[in-house]
Amino acid sequence: MRAVLPDLFTEILARHGDRVAVTDADGSLGYAELADRARAAAAGLAPHRPEGERLRVGLYATNSVDYVVAYLATLFAGGVPFLADSAFGPFELSRIAEDCGLDLLVHAPGADVRAVTDEVLDDGAGLGALAVSRVRRYESPRPRLLDDTEVCRFTSGSTGRPNCIEFSGAAVSAAAANWVRGTGLSADDRIACFAALSNGLAFNTSLLAAFLPGASLHLSHGLPTASRVVRLLESTAATRLVAFPALYESIVRRSPEEGFAAVRTAISSGAPLRESVREEFTRLTGVPIHNYYGVAETGPLTYAADGAGSGLGAVLPGVDLRAEQQGIRVRSQSMGSRYLNAPGVFEERVDAEGYYRTGDQGHLVDGALHLTGRTSRLVNVGGRKIDPIEIAEVLRTADGVLDAVAFEADNQHGEPTLAAVVAVGPGVSAQALRAHCARTLPSFKVPGILRLVDRIPANSIGKPSIESLRRLLSEPQNS
Repeated sequence: MRAVLPDLFTEILARHGDRVAVTDADGSLGYAELADRARAAAAGLAPHRPEGERLRVGLYATNSVDYVVAYLATLFAGGVPFLADSAFGPFELSRIAEDCGLDLLVHAPGADVRAVTDEVLDDGAGLGALAVSRVRRYESPRPRLLDDTEVCRFTSGSTGRPNCIEFSGAAVSAAAANWVRGTGLSADDRIACFAALSNGLAFNTSLLAAFLPGASLHLSHGLPTASRVVRLLESTAATRLVAFPALYESIVRRSPEEGFAAVRTAISSGAPLRESVREEFTRLTGVPIHNYYGVAETGPLTYAADGAGSGLGAVLPGVDLRAEQQGIRVRSQSMGSRYLNAPGVFEERVDAEGYYRTGDQGHLVDGALHLTGRTSRLVNVGGRKIDPIEIAEVLRTADGVLDAVAFEADNQHGEPTLAAVVAVGPGVSAQALRAHCARTLPSFKVPGILRLVDRIPANSIGKPSIESLRRLLSEPQNS
């Protein structure tokens, strides 16, 4: 089967020629330059392709021009890029490498990848500041990719192993094309993206979607602070800002007086954005925030075009969304195919009509989607789905822990965070429990709020009382 994305990118990069394609703090590339670099890097990757199979390349790095080059180079080499969250720790990275049968790993030179790699390739495959390592072989056979799979991305699993979503080239291109159509993205746009390209928010709105009309994509290194946002917006005259709600909260707290003159659109997704933050951001900057709703497995689904409080907006082209009492179901042209490393799990969430059960609850008001809750137990923190049962199980393995419950709560700024109440014996400290979690879990899964108690409060039928647990969080504790 002929791949879709290599031909599509070849045509796009040739069509837009000398226009600026992508920039970061270290430099920029025009479309033609991006094509040349990606082709050269592809030539360095291709010799590592297993005989008779497609090359599987894990991308494990933060946003940069080199990351974009690595993504395109993998496609041009006839390989499949696996976009891993750079916040994953050694434990989750090793699960990905084994479960998905990776051949190579693209990473920052200083990243701790010793658990999954054998050697660093001397030439680096022409990926600039990024290193390329050969992934060590595992005894278990690697799962077979579907014939039309061209990109793989990850979402939180329920067993500590991130679920690997397979996407066809047609689904990836449809997600981008429908986003362009539904949001009016044009060649005149300059996108300042502060979400990781491995995340659906950035992947669907700012990678292929930016390049289709000939727009430019501007990436930032390091922690996305409010001051860093302002500097990038000013230096690039960005017209679009893509970020998670936590960054808008940070900007509002800083109360910037300048930097947003060229910005026409701010896009938010991944977690609920408080109405007060949306209103204050627009008052300070004059820029409306447009909510976007998407699911990792289905791609972008809705967009609030007016940016004036119309919930999460109307459905995008190529999307069929049903908001029913049992929850929200969707069919989309951008939907994933299955989980490579969790046979049958994805398929169980697709009903007989081909609709994916999202686990969200909500309703449509004048065609706009409004979410009201979740039908599943997953916690949404900063755009990442976390299984609280997984977190509680990890805490229970620590020395001196008698029991643990994890759940979603609000931090001091009113933002959703992961909280845990832990029943412990003498001598156990919160610091020790956080260190225990950090040895197994990525940083975003370590509880932001931790309370130590003698016993877990229970309700009348013996189950943990969430109401009592939440009250505990407001009480002072020395730990």
